[in-house]
Amino acid sequence: MLKIGILGAGHLGKIHIKCIRETEDFELLGFYDPDQDISSVVVDEFGLYRFPDIQSLIRAVDVVDIVTPTISHFDCATSALKEFKHVFIEKPVVNTPDEAKQLIALASEAKVKVQVGHVERFNPAFTAVLPYFKQPMFIETHRLAQFNARGTDVPVILDLMIHDIDIVMSVVKSNIRKIHASGVPVVSETPDIANARLEFDNGCVANLTASRISLKKMRKSRFFQNDAYISVDFLDKTAEILRLENIPDPSKADPLAMLIELGKGKGTKQIIFEKPEVYPVNAIKAELESFARAIKDNKTPLVSIDDGYAALDIAYKIMEKMNYPVMR
Repeated sequence: MLKIGILGAGHLGKIHIKCIRETEDFELLGFYDPDQDISSVVVDEFGLYRFPDIQSLIRAVDVVDIVTPTISHFDCATSALKEFKHVFIEKPVVNTPDEAKQLIALASEAKVKVQVGHVERFNPAFTAVLPYFKQPMFIETHRLAQFNARGTDVPVILDLMIHDIDIVMSVVKSNIRKIHASGVPVVSETPDIANARLEFDNGCVANLTASRISLKKMRKSRFFQNDAYISVDFLDKTAEILRLENIPDPSKADPLAMLIELGKGKGTKQIIFEKPEVYPVNAIKAELESFARAIKDNKTPLVSIDDGYAALDIAYKIMEKMNYPVMR
């Protein structure tokens, strides 16, 4: 088993503790959090050993799970990589693209695995539709949340939209040609609602909207490609697919089938509606298990540090288009 320790035991850190304890590949040795009150709660609730400092935890384990505030990701990951430890690091990978580049170099030098916690890649609704993706040419995403003071220290692009940036980049195998973006700070000092339009070299266009001042929650994405429409609800964990299939001989088609006559000499297509089965999966547990397999099989993690850098770099470019001051 891989010995693992957790840095950060706040809300998300506690979820990681529970998930890791349910996996077969990790042995959880303990955690470190500088907050004494949080640490006391974790020790009482989970009976988990609290390491006296970050370095003692890093030295004791094979894998370091970083669930600290983003601003501390770089220092924590740097310390772990310099000790040749595998690293799981929550999104966004670090605070700036330049820091991400430095981590990529350190990970390569240390010859260890680094996975970034873009958890929506493991959402069962998204994984259920992966076999249907061919070449999406228009994508529309909405990620809306009710106001919560937690997270308002960063723009909504880094807080929410970055999830959908990563999803879009995972299905569009092309470089970004142009970015248009706008955002408005409503209740905080950074954009609370934002829209970005990404135009790719292959002609695909992605329209992303994120808000943390909405009246209701929404996490939906729609993908349009030749002969198919794919809808994913990341919140309700449901998916729908509407696709068109050629019908060589309409007279032999199912009489209850929905057919579209495309015009003289253009043939007929059948409308097929599908709801792929979505299995109940704990996405955080799934991503941690996936990381363990990548380490054991010596393979690149499903969400690599390069993926984390790419999503962060695009997020920064979006903020720059909004004329929001950023430090790279």
